[in-house]
Formats: sequence, structure tokens, C-alpha cells
Amino acid sequence: MAERRQERATLLDGARVAEEIKAEVREEVARLEREHGIIPCLVTVLVGDDPASAVYVRNKVNTSIALGLRSEHHALPHETSTEQLLALIAQLNARADVDGILVQLPLPKGVDAMRILEAIDPAKDVDGFHPVNVGRMMLGQTALPPCTPAGIIELLDRYGIAIGGAHACVVGRSNIVGRPVAQLLLQRDATVTICHSRTRDLAALTRQADILIVATGRVALIRGEHIKPGAVVIDVGTNRVTDEETIRALFGERAEERVNALRRRGYTLVGDVHPAEAEKVAGYLTPVPGGVGPLTVAMLMRNTVMAARQRRLRSN
Repeated sequence: MAERRQERATLLDGARVAEEIKAEVREEVARLEREHGIIPCLVTVLVGDDPASAVYVRNKVNTSIALGLRSEHHALPHETSTEQLLALIAQLNARADVDGILVQLPLPKGVDAMRILEAIDPAKDVDGFHPVNVGRMMLGQTALPPCTPAGIIELLDRYGIAIGGAHACVVGRSNIVGRPVAQLLLQRDATVTICHSRTRDLAALTRQADILIVATGRVALIRGEHIKPGAVVIDVGTNRVTDEETIRALFGERAEERVNALRRRGYTLVGDVHPAEAEKVAGYLTPVPGGVGPLTVAMLMRNTVMAARQRRLRSN
């Protein structure tokens, strides 16, 4: 991949791409209803009263309604046990009208998250976390993919960024982002390096990458010295920063807007990549917010429609 010489990195507008995907989902939902009488149904389950989780779920519910899907939400008390949640999932699995089941993570302490995720029917696992879907994805078979990794690949494709033959470096090895996105890149013929907290001389490896994807949950871990000039940098991190001095150090001459946000709501969102340093070196860069985040919800909607089509039309 040739270096791109320019003053600042081109921002990859994930919000715009997400709107494109949602428009396609809206058309597909209308087609399924018109041609087959099918209205895909997404069921969300929230246990407890975590404010951030409540916001995420509300966004998913509102988006599904806006796209013409049928939405059903179950808000359960914090005291809900693993067995009680398993009983609800069994009911949802058995319902022919339910196409997607999403249990919002993290779950309260005392609830066995792995048992819950494994209990969801793989055909309705629109988060793409069930071991069956993970295994099928690893084998290159048809599966409901995890939403954030699939959204990253979609973003690269829609910007015409070549994956085949590129050296991609993934920093972070979580089951939600790092490992699956590395596998999706490998399936697209990238040469993939995975780095993590025990990696020695991180910068020496990340500087080789044409495509650098960072998902660590550590504010501004990746600095300018970690980035190959002209590289594509995908920042998956979403971290709250509440210190004005830190914000000014991260955003430099563009810090004022973020400082104003801090004063209005008490925080601003920052990724895992140092924004001011990265934009001087990278060729392409995802902003935070407005980069990867919106794509996750858009891909969830697409997965729900895919699940409805695979389940209902295959059985007809």
C-alpha cells in the first residue's frame, strides 16, 4: 500500500457509512414484508440499571423501530438470576416470530454471562458471540458475524481500501473485537499480526502495518511513533476523559470543542489512538466518536434481517 502524503489524515466517516447500511436494511425490511409478509423482530434484554447499558439498548431499540423492524424489550431487575434469564431465553428461542436475541453486556455480578450467551439459539444470535457462529466464521462458513469487526471490514470496503495483500496489525485480543477482526482480515487475504499487553516493542510491529486496528480500552495508547506514514488507522476505543489538561494534550489546537463538551457534560470521548499525533502521520483515521461506534448498531440491524431471511425463508 503506497504512502499518502498529506497534511492531515482523511477521516473515515463511520456515521455516514452506518447511514448507508441502515438505508439498505430499511429497503430489505420493506422487501421482506412486501414479498413474504415477514417483519424481522429484534428482542433486547437488559438486566439491571447500568446507565451506559441503558443508553446503548435504547439506541438499538430506536434504530430498529426507525428501520421498520419489530422491537421487543425486556428490562429485568438487577437481582435476576442466571436461571431466570435462561428461562426467558428459552422462551424467546422457541418463538417463531423472534429473529434476533440481544442480551446487553456486561451482566450483573452473579449472572453467568457465558452460559447466557451459549443458551441463545445460534440462528438468533445477532451479536455473533455464540461459539457456533464464532466457529463457522473461523472456518469461513456462513455465520452471523460479530457486529463491530464486520462493521470495520465494511468501512474499509466502502472507502475502497484494499485489504488483500496488506499488512494488518490488530492491537487487542478480545473475543468481541480483536480476535474476530483478525480472522476476518485473514479471510480477505491480509497478512495479520496480533499484538496485546504482553507484546514486546509494540511500536516496532505496529509501524509495519498498512492497516492498524486498535481495540484495547487504553486512552491514547497508540502515538505517532506507532504509525506507519500513510497507514489506515481504525480506532475502536471509546474512553471517557474528564481532565481538561489531558484533553488539551490529546487534541492540541483542536482541543477547544472537546473542552467545551467536558464543561457541558463532564467528559469527552477519546479513543485508544492519540488523535493529534495520529492525524499528522496516518493516511486515514477513524474519529472518536463517529467512527466505528455507529457501524456496530448498523451491522446489528443487518444481522437481524439476515437472521430473519435465513430462518424464515429456509423453512418455507
